[in-house]
Amino acid sequence: MTISTIGLDLGKSVFQVHGVDAHGKVVVTRQLRRAGVLGFFANLPRCLVGPEACATAHHWARAIGGLGHEVRLMPPQYVRPYVKRSKTDRADAAAICEAVQRPTMRFVAVKTEQQQGMLVIHRVRETLVGQRIQLINALRGHLAEFGIIAPQGAANVRDLIGRLADAEEVPAIARGVLQILVDQLRHSEERIAEFDAQLAEQAGRDETVQRLMSVPGVGPIVATALVATIGDARTFRSGRHLAAWIGLVPGQRSTGGKERLVGITKAGDGYLRRLLVNGARALTRWWRTRSPWLMGLLARRPVNVAAVALANKLARIVWAVMVRGEPYRLGGIVPGAA
Repeated sequence: MTISTIGLDLGKSVFQVHGVDAHGKVVVTRQLRRAGVLGFFANLPRCLVGPEACATAHHWARAIGGLGHEVRLMPPQYVRPYVKRSKTDRADAAAICEAVQRPTMRFVAVKTEQQQGMLVIHRVRETLVGQRIQLINALRGHLAEFGIIAPQGAANVRDLIGRLADAEEVPAIARGVLQILVDQLRHSEERIAEFDAQLAEQAGRDETVQRLMSVPGVGPIVATALVATIGDARTFRSGRHLAAWIGLVPGQRSTGGKERLVGITKAGDGYLRRLLVNGARALTRWWRTRSPWLMGLLARRPVNVAAVALANKLARIVWAVMVRGEPYRLGGIVPGAA
């Protein structure tokens, strides 16, 4: 019998395959070692392959798709309801095989190597930013034990470092150890600046990124992250679908005909959502008195709620700019910008 659909449960070294024919009858169920995955698919006729969108999924999707198969990545949370029994690799592969055939299933676009390469820069930069925060907090905490404090904010750390060199109340043994933190902090800041320069250089070469930078609140970091994460914006039917994918729309707890909205869903990429919210929060300071919509919203809601609402609109504008291939024209940031 010919295999028509395969559910592939990915792993680090062991992969589980569950294949069925056109009538849904199980044809193959077996484990594969990592080195034998591509050889297995190379010997099969063209079929539908459905892995979950987890770690290494985009690599395997490109590799298996290059052999002529149709690969559809699925969010793991959408596959989970199809597991019929205890969680095992066999059960997971069977659930994936069933889920990929559902007409209402939502799929994840396969990222290119260029997209993933750009995301590596963002992920490493994010790691260094987190380490910088840890170093600053550690330095503040240790110096506070000797009565040396500085106002909050990363901009005031330089004053704290300057006071460390001449602080007689700090023992020499402690001063030497704290200097290591200072050196590490400077090294992290230099690396972050290098990544920022790389992203700015990439922004200058990418036309889509340049168009996105015409949107208020979107700079090189946000624009490159959007392009690398979203890819083809036509995957989403509307700007609202993109905003929902990022997790910027209210969740619902509705039953019995009564609608009840709660906080935003926070679904999707948390890094992308955080960038848009931070851009909207900065934009709120500038548009506070220039936008009647924003002024009215700030009069009714806290500033953070207004920032998230503005981030939702920015996501919709981003979708329109990417789909239409035109720069944003000032004057439509509120409301009515799709």
